[in-house]
Amino acid sequence: MGDLPTELTVGELSSRSGVAISALHFYERQGLITSRRTQGNQRRYRRDTLRRVALIRVAQRVGIPLAEIAVALEDLPSARPPTRQDWEHMSTRWRDQLDARIRELQKLRDDFTDCVGCGCLSIDRCPMANPDDALGKLGSGPRRLLEGVGEAKRTAPPEVVRCSC
Repeated sequence: MGDLPTELTVGELSSRSGVAISALHFYERQGLITSRRTQGNQRRYRRDTLRRVALIRVAQRVGIPLAEIAVALEDLPSARPPTRQDWEHMSTRWRDQLDARIRELQKLRDDFTDCVGCGCLSIDRCPMANPDDALGKLGSGPRRLLEGVGEAKRTAPPEVVRCSC
């Protein structure tokens, strides 16, 4: 069995990492990964770029913005692949942010259940789409689904109109 190549083409990196070539190009433009160019102007990535891409994907999966990932990756030495200790350091930096996001999502989930449970979005306890039952003051039933929705939007308070429902 031969030695593993020290560099990967963009296609090989894509295949091995499960990340689209266009995303790898984007990561490179954002400074998250680097490549060198051959004489034929083809990208070549160091083999340890696989580990960087894996770190980026995991961090993205838990909702860390790419800008924050880039800052964290800047702290890593470029001469070696990221280690378990590097990941522990990065994940510790994000722990409070992730805990706060989890609390926000749990509250949103609980409020969302009440909102969707009403069916018509005009129930008096809908904290997301109809705070203080603003739509209920316009009449009974699903105000946004009935004819005259435009009229409901013109007369409803602005915070209700901005709802994405």
